[in-house]
Amino acid sequence: MRRLLIGVVTVVAVLLAGCSTRSDDASTGGASAPPGAAATSAAPKPGFGTLKNVCGPGTAKPSTVQGVTDKEIQVGVMSDVGFTKNTEFPDAADVFTAWCNDAGGINGRRLEPVTHDARLLQVRQAVLEACKSDFALVGGGAALDGMGVADRLKCLLPDFPAQSTQAIGSDLQVLSSGVAAGYFPYTGFYTWLLKDKYPGSLRKVGMIAGDSPVSKGIADQYKESIAGLGGKVSYTDLYPATGVSDWTPYAQSIKSKGVKGLTFLGDFASLAKLEQALTNIGYTLDWIDANSNAYGPAFLQLAGPALAKQHNYAELSATAPLESAADTPAVQQVIDLFKKYAPDKHVTYPVLRSFSAWLLFATAARDCAELTRKCVYDNARKQTEWTGGGLQAPADLSKQDVPLKCYSIVEATAKGWRAADFKPDNGPYRCDAPSYKYKGNYGKPATLADVGKSMSDLT
Repeated sequence: MRRLLIGVVTVVAVLLAGCSTRSDDASTGGASAPPGAAATSAAPKPGFGTLKNVCGPGTAKPSTVQGVTDKEIQVGVMSDVGFTKNTEFPDAADVFTAWCNDAGGINGRRLEPVTHDARLLQVRQAVLEACKSDFALVGGGAALDGMGVADRLKCLLPDFPAQSTQAIGSDLQVLSSGVAAGYFPYTGFYTWLLKDKYPGSLRKVGMIAGDSPVSKGIADQYKESIAGLGGKVSYTDLYPATGVSDWTPYAQSIKSKGVKGLTFLGDFASLAKLEQALTNIGYTLDWIDANSNAYGPAFLQLAGPALAKQHNYAELSATAPLESAADTPAVQQVIDLFKKYAPDKHVTYPVLRSFSAWLLFATAARDCAELTRKCVYDNARKQTEWTGGGLQAPADLSKQDVPLKCYSIVEATAKGWRAADFKPDNGPYRCDAPSYKYKGNYGKPATLADVGKSMSDLT
């Protein structure tokens, strides 16, 4: 199953660290408004980025559809906020819906977001709550979303998530970045690392993962895919879920094995400690895949002086980096909306993913003459070049298993995150990624048939 921007690391970090290493104050990679910023009373423009008239007034009729009245649309937002204390998805929901409602709503109907807190292990309860009252799930995600997918399909609840992990590619789900359930999603990134940037590391890749079934399964996908791209994982290791008091033995093993590049599947606080240990013994890796969970100032603070020696990269699943705001109007617009509607909150990479999901849902709902789940789902699946108004590279949402061609890469430095020198050919993206289809059996996406339903049941 494909792991999105925060998919890999959200699952791994939560399971391994025992609590989130991110926080509303320290985890963000983007911008926030000054404390005194306030919302203005001027009506907002109804468009977003390249999308026109996303939200606006209208004359809505009474409806018998669950979650829909003539005045509002109730939508659910999945989150593990009670466990992680991370409010990114609820924040994105609040800001997007405030902006959309000020512009007139969806054809006159206000969006009313309701957060369903999965608290990591209470996914089924959260989904069952949504099944009772919501029109759809939008702009959120739960680390262990697979635990609730059967219940979501039984109640025919469409899902437009910001992230998906275990449920990726399941029926009635539309992922705004596209789905490549049977393909390794980071082929462009690893081709660049292993063949373009650091060819000397091709056969000397190391991999460290947390000791849990989830992370072990992800590690198997990476190991197979790296080999499929012509590389070789020459060193593997696990670290305990309870944490590591001294990372020096791991650093010494990496050095003794002559590892040149490192894939780290775990929480970024542990990675920062490992990099400090590597730096202390005088060993510098060509590259480290820090993954997108590290994309923010918290990792920079924790890694400290090690950033001057170690080369950390993260692949952003073809989403525009926050640092590209000056050249990417859609990113700047999200930042401006947060300044207006949530000046004490931060714009993060997950927020950008959430906004793309909200925009997809809103435009799909806008184009329904009669607002039904089937209409919204069908409209979303008609998108063949979805960009979220410019927040991401084009994605074909009409197909459920298409290898992804575009990618974006950022690099952590002592001065902050910045775009890596990966030779983008389409704005902030490079769109020449090869494809690698998994040969191993890593499970199949859940279907309506699995729960005795079919698309004909969706109304």
